[in-house]
Amino acid sequence: MNTLIFRTVAPFITALMLLFSVFILLRGHNEPGGGFIGGLIAASALAIYGIAFGVDAVRRAIRFHPLAIAGFGLMLSCLAGLISILFAVPFMTGLWVYPVLAGVEVPLSSVMLFDLGVYCVVLGAVVSIALALEEREMD
Repeated sequence: MNTLIFRTVAPFITALMLLFSVFILLRGHNEPGGGFIGGLIAASALAIYGIAFGVDAVRRAIRFHPLAIAGFGLMLSCLAGLISILFAVPFMTGLWVYPVLAGVEVPLSSVMLFDLGVYCVVLGAVVSIALALEEREMD
């Protein structure tokens, strides 16, 4: 399956899927989607890239070990819950802030932080599994 056409198109498909995964992540708070499905789409994109160019290319592209990404995501998800405790509300209560960036009010929530953490956990775990399976297949 490692044809010239596939190797030529794989970077474009990967970039498009990664962009779509971020779109799904960001829209997931108010509509279907979120961190889990966004992380799966991103992991699928990296799996396609890995099939086309190999495990080493994926490791260079993500720069961090996949399990470190998953650990960082777990830390973000826990932090989202702990923030609510600091404000004396029940654990995992959604809190909102409205900073003004470039003249535009941007609503940010602790729920989004949790979704980002789930995204990173799923991305790191699935990519770690996929790379381990691909490495085993090459032996």
